[in-house]
Amino acid sequence: MGQYLNPGNTAYEEAVNSQIFIDKSEIILFLNSITRTNQKYVSVSRPRRFGKTMAADMVCAYYDRSVDNRELFGKLKLASADQAEKKAEWDKYLGKFDVIRIVMTKFFNGKSSADESLDKMQRIISREIIKAYPDVDYFDESDLIQTIDDAYSDNENQVVFVIDEWDAVFRECKEDKEGQIHYLDFLRDMLKDKDYIALAYMTGILPIKKYGKHSALNMFTEYSMTYPKQFAPYTGFTVEEVRNLCNKYGMDYHEVENWYDGYEVSDIIPIDKREEYRQGKYEGHKVSIYSPLSVVEAMVNGEIKNYWNKTESYEALAEYIKKDYDGLKEVVTLLMDGARVTVDTATYQNDMTTFTCRDDVLSLLIHLGYLGYDDGTSEVYIPNREILEEFKASTKGTEWVDSFKSFEISQELLSATLERNATKVAELLEQAHDRAGNKTYNDEAALSYAIQYAYYAAQKYYTTILELDTGKGYADIVYIPSPKHPEKPAMVIELKYNKDAETALSQIKKQNYPSRLEHYKGNILLVGIDYDKDVSNTSGEFKRHKCVIEMA
Repeated sequence: MGQYLNPGNTAYEEAVNSQIFIDKSEIILFLNSITRTNQKYVSVSRPRRFGKTMAADMVCAYYDRSVDNRELFGKLKLASADQAEKKAEWDKYLGKFDVIRIVMTKFFNGKSSADESLDKMQRIISREIIKAYPDVDYFDESDLIQTIDDAYSDNENQVVFVIDEWDAVFRECKEDKEGQIHYLDFLRDMLKDKDYIALAYMTGILPIKKYGKHSALNMFTEYSMTYPKQFAPYTGFTVEEVRNLCNKYGMDYHEVENWYDGYEVSDIIPIDKREEYRQGKYEGHKVSIYSPLSVVEAMVNGEIKNYWNKTESYEALAEYIKKDYDGLKEVVTLLMDGARVTVDTATYQNDMTTFTCRDDVLSLLIHLGYLGYDDGTSEVYIPNREILEEFKASTKGTEWVDSFKSFEISQELLSATLERNATKVAELLEQAHDRAGNKTYNDEAALSYAIQYAYYAAQKYYTTILELDTGKGYADIVYIPSPKHPEKPAMVIELKYNKDAETALSQIKKQNYPSRLEHYKGNILLVGIDYDKDVSNTSGEFKRHKCVIEMA
C-alpha cells in the first residue's frame, strides 16, 4: 500500500467501525455498471459536511487490488442487495484495479502558485508509481501522465482514479486564472481517452469549471446538488436513516427534521414511471436529505443546535450575499421570510469569483449548501433552521438595515392591498417609491419599476407577469397566485402617469382585463395607481400617490 497508489482500506474501515456509520455502499453497484464503459467519468459535487471524503474512501477500498476487502464489503448493504442479479454482481470489480487517490487540498493550499503545486503533485505521485513498478523503462519520471502510461503498457493494470477536492485550485488560487486553465488541461490530458482508465471518480464542492458555455472536462457526467441523479439517495442522510438514528439515540425526530432537513434532490425517473411524471402524477424520484455532520453531532451530543459553523463561518456566506447584483439583498430578505425564488443556474461559471448577476451568486450558494434547490420549479429556498441561523448571523450589519426596512414596508403594502385599504397602499407606495430613488419618478416605465420593487414581498405568494396581453390591450402588472397559495386573489395593477387612479381603474374595466383571468373570477383585485410628476415640490401633493382598489 502507498499514500497515493493503492492506499488500502484503513480510512474506510475506520468509518465502518465508527459509532455512527450509515451504509451507502450500494452506490458501488452503479459505479460497477459504468466502469470500463464510455460513462466511466463521474464528477460528484456536494457541500462540505455531506460525506464526499468517506464516499471516496469507500471507492478506493473497494477497487484497490493491494488488499483483500471481501470480508469488509461482504457485511455491507452492497453484498446483500435484494435483487438476485445484484447479489451476483456486487463483487464484480472488487480488488481488480490499481487505485490512484489524490486529495488536491494537499497540493493546492494557497502557499504556492497553481503551476508549482501541479508540478509538485506530478513528481510525488510519479515517484510512488516508479517504486511500485521498478522494472519499467520510464521515458520521463517527472511526467505523471507518461509515467502512468508506461507502467500500464508493461503491466496492463488499469487504474481507478479517485480525486477528492478536485476544485481546490479554484478556492485556493482564486485569482490565478492561467494556472487554473493549466490544471484543467492537465486533468483532461491525464484522464480523457486513456486506455489505462477503468473509472475516474472526482469529488468537490463545485461542479466542473466552465469557460463561457463550454466545459474543459466534457467527458465527465455531473452529479451535483442541482441534479444528483443516481447519487440522490447517497448525497446525504435520508429520512429513513435519520428516523432510525433518532430511535436509537432517543432524539425527537420532528425537532431534528426542523433543524436539519429541507434539502430535496432528484433521482432519475424510472422508465415505467415517466409517463406518470409527464402527467404530473409521479414524484417518487424526489429524495429528502439531511446534512450528515449536523445529524451525527446532534445524535452523539444529545443536543440539537447549529453545528454548521464547525466547518463554515458566517463570514463565508456574508461575503457572497453582500454582492448586491440585481437586487440580491431583496431576494435574501424574501428567502429569509420563507419564500422560494426562481433562479437560472445556466450562466454560473462554477467558480468562486466569476459573478455577473444575482443568479450566479444564488447558484454558488446551492453548491455551498446554503440554499436548497427544486429542479422541477428551478426555485431556491433556505432549507432549514440551521441554515436560517447562518443567514441571520450574516445579515446583522448596518448595510442590511435599509434592505430589511424596505422588506417590512413591502410586506405591509401587500397586506394593505389584500385588505383593500387604498389609503394605506398609497402611503406605503410613497415610502417604497422614495426608497427606490428619484430616478424612478421620470416616466411610467420608471413607475412600473418602482411598483415592482415595492411589491417584491409578493413574490412569496405570486408569479409576476408584466404587460399581460388581454386581447384589447396590456395589463401593466399582474400577480398570479402560486399553486401553493390558491387562496390568494389575483391582482391586476394598472399604472397611470400624470392622470389619476380612477382613470387607471377605468382602463382595466374598459379593456376587460379580468376576462383573461377567468379562473380567478370573483377573486381578483383591480388596483389603479397614479402620481402627478408636475406638482411643485413646495406643494403638499408633491410625489403623492393615489390608489383605487376594487374586487372583480
